[in-house]
Amino acid sequence: MMEAYHNPSAVESGDSAVKSLDDDGREKRTGTFMTASAHIITAVIGSGVLSLAWALAQLGWVAGTIILVAFAIITYYTSTMLADCYRSPDPITGTRNYNYMGVVRTYLGGKKVQLCGVAQYVNLVGVTIGYTITASISLVAIGKSNCFHDKGHKAKCFVSNYPYMAAFGIVQIILSQLPNFHKLSFLSIIAAVMSFSYASIGIGLAIATVASGKIGKTELTGTVIGVDVTASEKVWKSFQAIGDIAFSYAFTTILIEIQAYHFYYHFLQREDTLRSSPPENKVMKRASLAGVSTTTVFYILCGCIGYAAFGNQAPGDFLTDFGFYEPYWLIDFANACIALHLIGAYQVYAQPFFQFVEDNCNKKWPQSNFINKEYSSSIPLLGKCRVNLFRLVWRTCYVVLTTFVAMIFPFFNAILGLLGALGFWPLTVYFPVAMHIAQAKVKKYSRRWLALNLLVLVCLIVSILAAAGSIIGLINSVKSYKPFKNLDK
Repeated sequence: MMEAYHNPSAVESGDSAVKSLDDDGREKRTGTFMTASAHIITAVIGSGVLSLAWALAQLGWVAGTIILVAFAIITYYTSTMLADCYRSPDPITGTRNYNYMGVVRTYLGGKKVQLCGVAQYVNLVGVTIGYTITASISLVAIGKSNCFHDKGHKAKCFVSNYPYMAAFGIVQIILSQLPNFHKLSFLSIIAAVMSFSYASIGIGLAIATVASGKIGKTELTGTVIGVDVTASEKVWKSFQAIGDIAFSYAFTTILIEIQAYHFYYHFLQREDTLRSSPPENKVMKRASLAGVSTTTVFYILCGCIGYAAFGNQAPGDFLTDFGFYEPYWLIDFANACIALHLIGAYQVYAQPFFQFVEDNCNKKWPQSNFINKEYSSSIPLLGKCRVNLFRLVWRTCYVVLTTFVAMIFPFFNAILGLLGALGFWPLTVYFPVAMHIAQAKVKKYSRRWLALNLLVLVCLIVSILAAAGSIIGLINSVKSYKPFKNLDK
């Protein structure tokens, strides 16, 4: 088996072991349309969905709804381009590209490969920081919810989120050391149930609020200057709201890549990626349509019904910012679902960066025992495991660092908007479009070439404005931030 695995020509030898190998000599891929769609929907319907009511409050019914739909269309369109790039030069019979940087190297080459890597890993690191913030805020909200229930909704219930961030970090240190983390399928199942649970609870509570007649004041253009916000706040918060919406869609293409490109553990183990028949690009396109359509319905429900319920005073996160107080046990359950979902989601985004660093260190220092040698060890509950000292130290340091940064900047909406702005343009728009132009050999200055580049330019401008709005929001949050007081806001 190992000979066939490392020698693709063994596929033609007729050996029985080859039956479990794919057309490139690698372990047989078994992913399907259903598994691809499920992974995309599960990961994209994340904590960012809870900020969409606030985003619509800043933009209003007209602009907010149009931007939500526009992001969905753009994301699906560029996702189909990425799907066609899985094989090259032909999207059906060509040679496989095993990761995002690999496909960029194939079609674009040069410094764009490094730029892709920077964009990819900066966003992955940013998401882990954002998830640490969000998980701790959700845990804090559970304590506050119980306090408000006992002492009244106007009671001064203070709960520090520092201990919860530390606890979340400890859990991630342990999970980061688990062997074959990508094969723990039960975590994906838990994450799927959790994400749908808290999103559905949020939508249900918003519908109940609207049905009761206790609705907020809404406007076609959102928050009103001079009433809800100042003129400058209106501008910057609108840009930040676009960033929040972008965050919701920014990683859809990455999640599609996980299904076919070996996004992590690509040289040690094989993830359950798409089988070669029917053609991967066709399955990925169908999964993209199903994933983007389903998530957009959830986004519109959360954003529009949430805005209808709270109006221009919509909270940044209507579960953790107490858009709802009762039933308190349901609020507690929803926030617990968020925390459980993010425990696994953190590793989904951290593992590729772990592997990237470890691969490069292995190549640079192949003789180092500290980096390469593994030791057998017996760990309680886990049994016998292989321990690598470099992996132990490096991954622990990474989790500690991201937890520390999250403690310094515990601001949900501003961080969310900034991550969306940084991730959407390069990974969701620029690289897929540039690779499509190269693959399809789109003639320079033709109508199609001009239209595609116009799309890239418009999305770049939107991302820059969203990043600017989020940075201003972050600066304002830092200025008003008082340690040990309202840490979760």
